[in-house]
Amino acid sequence: MSWALRRKLVGWACMAPYLAFFLVFIVVPIIVSAWLALVQLDLANVGASRFVGLQNFQDAFADQFFWMAAGATLQYVVLFVPSVIVVGMVLGLGMHAMRRGREAVRALVYLPSMLNVAAAGILWQWFFNNEFGLFNSLLKRAGLPAVPWLTEAALAMPSICLMSLWWTVGGTAVLVLAGLQQIPRMYFEAAALDGATSTGVFRLITLPLLKPVLLFIFVTTTIASFQMFGQAMILTGGGPAFATRGMVQFMYETAFNGFRFGYGASISWLLFAGILAFSLIQARVLRSQMEA
Repeated sequence: MSWALRRKLVGWACMAPYLAFFLVFIVVPIIVSAWLALVQLDLANVGASRFVGLQNFQDAFADQFFWMAAGATLQYVVLFVPSVIVVGMVLGLGMHAMRRGREAVRALVYLPSMLNVAAAGILWQWFFNNEFGLFNSLLKRAGLPAVPWLTEAALAMPSICLMSLWWTVGGTAVLVLAGLQQIPRMYFEAAALDGATSTGVFRLITLPLLKPVLLFIFVTTTIASFQMFGQAMILTGGGPAFATRGMVQFMYETAFNGFRFGYGASISWLLFAGILAFSLIQARVLRSQMEA
């Protein structure tokens, strides 16, 4: 056996465990989901399941609850994505300007991101509680009326966005800080010699050189936002009046509570198509801006 062949065999042997897990947990579920989206499944008698083609997708487009879930998801994306980018940018710039204590502040900022969604959601349930929650207690001490954070339809989604911002902005801030630290200092020194103002330096040097990092944050945050599930499930259960029930929660409840697995699978594919289209549009627009 030649050395080149042995090297290939060793490479495939090292890749085999990952490929096996990828096949079992990624490829097979995708194939099963595609099959489910095209059939009407009878769990009591799988043999009686019948092929319905695109009927599940047609049912989704005709379902008002599907459009309510899509609207709630879009509202979350529109509120959350700009907020996490702006706040993460501010925190990253602030840490980058620090001369002492940067490591401690970075650890504290990133600490909430280490919590899972269940722990963060339970904590913020107490913060938002109408009767004895932290926020309303502070408002009462200040002589202000209590706010129905999670029980008012108009406030529920912004409240969930606030919780998500606290939970995830640390990772964004650390990425921005890493991007800022990769910018060569000679650019800033040359700008200082030319008498550029801090605003001009940020607009003409910092922001253009930080665009690749911001593009990555923008696309990944948008994809994650479309898949919002745990925050609303824990804090509101999708209420009030389905105001915070996103697409993933609607898909979960349809499939596992309503036992309409074909319909739930079709919703997952529609969500995938929406995420893919949105991500491609974002990437193209931002890439054209970067090249301009």
